[in-house]
Amino acid sequence: MSDPSPLLAFRAGMLTRFAADAALKALLGGSVRLYDEPPRGAAPVYALFGESEIRDDSVDGAGRHRHRHEVAVIAKPGSVRTALDAAARMAALLSTPDMPLQGCRLVTLRVSVLKASRDERTGEARATLTAEAVTETI
Repeated sequence: MSDPSPLLAFRAGMLTRFAADAALKALLGGSVRLYDEPPRGAAPVYALFGESEIRDDSVDGAGRHRHRHEVAVIAKPGSVRTALDAAARMAALLSTPDMPLQGCRLVTLRVSVLKASRDERTGEARATLTAEAVTETI
């Protein structure tokens, strides 16, 4: 089986890092509920992978990728603090670039944006973090 794309490897690395953290589990209702799509019938607080992109950033023949990944934390209406607390914990967990990845290694990692918003249709509170990284193919 071949290694996953750097984008999928980075997502898997985030999931692994988040799943090991008891404080984040508590903030997300007892388990790290981070999904690709909103789960049917699931009550907030949970998180969703948002927009992600990677761009070729190869240097001198070394395969490198520049990443940008969004994670949105969804909370009940009127509960933006709950969403922000969980997003801030995720940001803290991403503050060190020692995350092992399959098929590539992490060169840099930072959380560049943390924002709060409200879904106009449902009223649900949302906190979104944006992680930026550079990976190198191994």
